[in-house]
Amino acid sequence: MRQPKIISALATYNRREAQADLFAGITVAMVALPLSIAIAIASGATPAQGLVTAIVAGFLISALGGSRVQIGGPTGAFIVVVYGVIAAHGYDGLVLATFMAGLILLVAGWFRVGRLIALVPEAVIDGFTIGIAIIIAASQIKDLAGLSLAEVPADFLPKIAALWAARGGLDPAALGIGLAVMAMIVLFRRAAPKLPGLIVAVALGSAAALLLGLDVETIEGRFGALPAALPAPMLPEVSWVRIVELLPSALVIAFLAGIESLLSAIVADRMIGGAHRPNAELIAQGAANLGSALFGGLPATGAIARTATNVRAGGRTPVAGIVHALTILLVMLLAAPLAGAMALPALAGLLILTAWNMAEPGKLCARLSGRRSDAALLLLTMLLTVLADLTVAIGVGVALGLALRLLRREAPPAKHDPRER
Repeated sequence: MRQPKIISALATYNRREAQADLFAGITVAMVALPLSIAIAIASGATPAQGLVTAIVAGFLISALGGSRVQIGGPTGAFIVVVYGVIAAHGYDGLVLATFMAGLILLVAGWFRVGRLIALVPEAVIDGFTIGIAIIIAASQIKDLAGLSLAEVPADFLPKIAALWAARGGLDPAALGIGLAVMAMIVLFRRAAPKLPGLIVAVALGSAAALLLGLDVETIEGRFGALPAALPAPMLPEVSWVRIVELLPSALVIAFLAGIESLLSAIVADRMIGGAHRPNAELIAQGAANLGSALFGGLPATGAIARTATNVRAGGRTPVAGIVHALTILLVMLLAAPLAGAMALPALAGLLILTAWNMAEPGKLCARLSGRRSDAALLLLTMLLTVLADLTVAIGVGVALGLALRLLRREAPPAKHDPRER
């Protein structure tokens, strides 16, 4: 079924649900705001492009999606591929690749391939998720420690070597702010899980840096003032040569968006006892990535952490996701200077914790203690993601995983666990 969930949800909508969705949407927006900015910066884009993605793609994913509670926007899983596309093809190349990925997802949803997620081996998903988490954490060390580096290498091993060589320039003030924000986020999650602890922790850390007169870099200091309005939509420049050149990147973006959104929808189903519509969800992801590209935004997908926050805050219909997108738009229109005052070490600490939650190190021993072939597949996918290329990792991992499954003559659906991506 490809009908958006919002149609059936609004058929019996009432005041109680509206109040719950309003509260949940605002709560999720306060979580999504700093995350969207941090993910954009880590991806080599601007904070404004992260906000645009959260607004446009977040709205379309909720309005057209197949889940009652899915929240969409930029996610950590895209950081590696987005950074690579921008480095190789420029930001205009990323916009076109995102547009192409949107078309691919629309076709996939139309031809009802949403159920094919069961064929992707869990070991492959775990492997590239852990690999992405390692790359994200490494990319944030510079800002967390306030290191002075004119240019950070894109490849993992040269990046680590450059960071180690620059260790003498560590800034205690930046490191202190970053670590304090990380500690506050962990504390808020344990003591007050319903509180939007991310924005509170980042705001307190940034305010402390300002009040104490610490020389800590901010969003506005590095990128200039945030815009107070959405940009005008514009079609990306298209040529046949450019399409062929960017097709591999578009396929990776579409694959990640499809996997992430359907995994998030599965987790949401378990939390609310519902059932999502996978093909409607893929169509929504396609529309969201088309919309994001038209406004110059980043690739987007369903975000497991934000979706879980929505459920815990009481959201039960797609209206909550629409409220979340509109709330971020209001912040952009009315409070852009406040958002620009966020300290970069605080955002770096937030992303390092996000990477930790993505990797779920506490479950690594259990994952590696199963079948040797699955453990080897996980490690191979992880190493290829970190040391080679995400496209190679996904291609090799999926091919080997499907070959193993055929050898075992089995194809059971994977039992994926929720994680922050």
